[in-house]
Amino acid sequence: MDEQRDGMPYAVVTNSEEQYSIWPLGRDLPAGWQVAGKQGTKQECLAHIDEVWTDMRTLSLRSKMADHSG
Repeated sequence: MDEQRDGMPYAVVTNSEEQYSIWPLGRDLPAGWQVAGKQGTKQECLAHIDEVWTDMRTLSLRSKMADHSG
């Protein structure tokens, strides 16, 4: 772990598969990722992800499973 980044502000980000991660504010996001609204310390952002990301399956897998269950 990069100890120097602990005090940096982060943003919660998501991709098109509705997977979550954190990204340092002020850095360009990788292609396919967008800010999901929450910003704060690393710990605050990770806590937010723990609260909102309750289904770890990707969007495409959830969709495929829903199609096959009906």
